[in-house]
Order: sequence, then structure tokens, then C-alpha cells
Amino acid sequence: KLFFTDYGNAAKVERCDMDGMNRTWIVDSKIEQPTALALDLINKYVYWLDIYLESVEVVDYQGRRRQTITKGRQIRHLCGLAAFENYLYTVNSDNLSILRMNRFNGTDVQALARVDNAKEIRVYQKRPQAAVRSHACEADPHGMPGGCSHICLLSSSYKARTCRCRTGFILGSDGRSCK
Repeated sequence: KLFFTDYGNAAKVERCDMDGMNRTWIVDSKIEQPTALALDLINKYVYWLDIYLESVEVVDYQGRRRQTITKGRQIRHLCGLAAFENYLYTVNSDNLSILRMNRFNGTDVQALARVDNAKEIRVYQKRPQAAVRSHACEADPHGMPGGCSHICLLSSSYKARTCRCRTGFILGSDGRSCK
């Protein structure tokens, strides 16, 4: 799945399949300017910053079990968001520091380091990633991902895929080759 925020005409947090299909709003009320998003892949939670409402909130992947993690004026200066273990990490654009806070209740806020100019944050861990099961976009015997000549996007499950073409090309009638 792909998760993203939108604060155009109607602010929302959404998800869709990697090919853009099955677009679903998971948060569309009591939300104004969601500017950063982080996922807890293990427990299937979506965290976001709303700088207008000055809050950090969380829901599950279906938009249920919504909770406010923290609220207050300090939120308006935050940008970027990452979840790792028991903490959320973000960047304070006002004093250019990396902040860590408890992701369950917003307590234990600590400035970890100062940065020159950052608007985003990511956490990478050293532990090996879990093995990925075989999927529809694996390379075929000719080295083409999912048998697609350009781009393979997973669809509604790891067994389904959609082929797409790079800019300037169109998908052939076979649904795999680009011309």
C-alpha cells in the first residue's frame, strides 16, 4: 500500500494500492493541514502531523482507533516524521533540532541533535530486513520486472501487478510492453 496526505480542498490521509487503484480515505474529519506521515509497519498504524490543528495523531490502516498523541503550539514548527520502536522522530524547523517523543503519549520529548537545514527525517536500522515473499513484480527469466518492459507496480495483493510505461511511451495491447 501507498499512504499519503492531502490538504487541498478537503484535507485527508489516504491509502491506495501501489498502482494507484483502490484509493481510500482513512482520515477525512477533524483534519486541516496534514504535512508529514509515518508508518508503523509492524502494528499497522499511520501517524501524521497537522500543523494547523497543532497535533500529532494516529489511526490504524483502516482509519479506526484514532488517538491524539500530543497537541500544542510546538507542533507548528515540526516537519518530517518517522516512527521507530517506542518513539516518533521529527525536525523542529524553528530551532533546527531533531526531536524524539514517546509515540504512545507524546511525553519524554528530547532534542537529540542540531541540524543545518532539514525538512524530512528517516530512520534506518541495522537489523536485517525480513525476507520478502515472492511477488508479481519479480524479474522474469529475461530480467524484466513482472514481465513488464518498463515499470511493474504491485496491485491489490503481492500476486497481482500492473505494468506502466515511462513518460513518452504507451502501453501495448499485451499490457506488458511499452512503445
